[in-house]
Amino acid sequence: MSAPYLELRGLGKSYDGRTRALDNVSLTAAKGEFITFLGPSGSGKTTTLMLVAGFESASEGDILIEGRSIGRVPPHKRGIGVVFQNYALFPHRAAAENVAFPLLMRKMPKAQAMAKAAEMLGLVGLERFGGRYPREMSGGQQQRVALARALVFDPALLLLDEPLGALDKNLREQMQIEIKAVQRRLGVTTIFVTHDQSEAMAMSDRIVVFDGGRIQQVGAPLDIYRYPSSSFVARFVGDSNILAARLTDPAGGQAEIAGIGTVRVPALPAARAGDAIELLLRPECLKPGSGLDNAARLTVDVIVHFGDSALVTGHAGGTPLRARLEGLAAQGISAGDTLPLSWATSSSHVIGRDAAG
Repeated sequence: MSAPYLELRGLGKSYDGRTRALDNVSLTAAKGEFITFLGPSGSGKTTTLMLVAGFESASEGDILIEGRSIGRVPPHKRGIGVVFQNYALFPHRAAAENVAFPLLMRKMPKAQAMAKAAEMLGLVGLERFGGRYPREMSGGQQQRVALARALVFDPALLLLDEPLGALDKNLREQMQIEIKAVQRRLGVTTIFVTHDQSEAMAMSDRIVVFDGGRIQQVGAPLDIYRYPSSSFVARFVGDSNILAARLTDPAGGQAEIAGIGTVRVPALPAARAGDAIELLLRPECLKPGSGLDNAARLTVDVIVHFGDSALVTGHAGGTPLRARLEGLAAQGISAGDTLPLSWATSSSHVIGRDAAG
C-alpha cells in the first residue's frame, strides 16, 4: 500500500493555553484527491486549513506531504497555492501580472512568467482578459484570476478557503463545475473549505465533517448523506427527518414511532427490545400513497413550492415530518389536508448503530 500524499497527524491548536480550537485532527489524502472540510462557523475547518498553509502554528501534531514534514516550514516555502474568499488580488496589477506574480517572486524571467500566466488564464477561460485590472472584472472573473495565480507555479497542494461565498447562486454553481474541471485536469490535491453542504456534495471526492474542533465523520459525499454517524452530521448534511423510535423486535427490524405506529427498520441483531433509536429518513424518500413498506398519515401545515418539487411540512400524530415531493405530486395539496405517505425500509438509516444488511 502506497503512502498517503498528504497526512495530518494529531493536529491540535490552543490559544492562550486554554481555548481549544482544534483537537487531535488526523487525516490522509491521496494524490489528486479533492477533499472538502465542511462544518459550521467555529468548527475547526478553517483553523485546520490555516495550519496546512502555515499561516498558523500547530500546538501539537505534524503535517506531511509525500512523507516530508512541513510543520516547521515557512508558508512561502511550502509550495502551496491558496485562494481566499476575498481573492486578495493586487488592484494595481492587471490580471496577467497578478497571475505571474508567484513566478516572478521565484525569480523566473519575466517573459517566461508572463507566457505561463497567459497559458493559465487560458485554462480558466480568461485568455482575453490578461490586460484588465480587478476593478474592471466581475466577481466570477476575479475568482478565476485568483485560481490561476494559485495554480501557476504547479503547487504541491491547493487550498480553497470559501472562495465562492461572495458569488450569487447561479455563478456559484457554475464556478463549482469549473473549479472541479480545472482541478481534475491538473491533478492537484485540493482542500476546499465551506459551510455549504450543497457545495461539498457537488465537488468532493471525500467530505470531512467538522464540529467542536474535531473531525466527526469522513467519507464519500453519498455515504455521508445516506449513512451519517451522528445526529449532528445527519442534520448538517442535507434536509432530514430524525425520528425518535423504540425497538420492538431488533433482529426482525421492527420499531414503534409515536404518532406513526409500528415501522420496519434495518435489522439490529446486537440491540435489545425497548432500546431507543434515532431513525434518519430523508424527505425525498417519503412518497405519496401507501405502496411501500412503511406508512404514515401527514397532516399538512405548510407547503413550499420550488417548481420541480415542493417541501411539505406537517406532523403525523405528535411527530414532525417533512416530505419533498415532485412538483406534480404536490399539486392540489393544501394546509390542513391529510396526506398518506410511505417509504421503503432500505431508505431509512438508524443513526449511530450498525445495522445488518
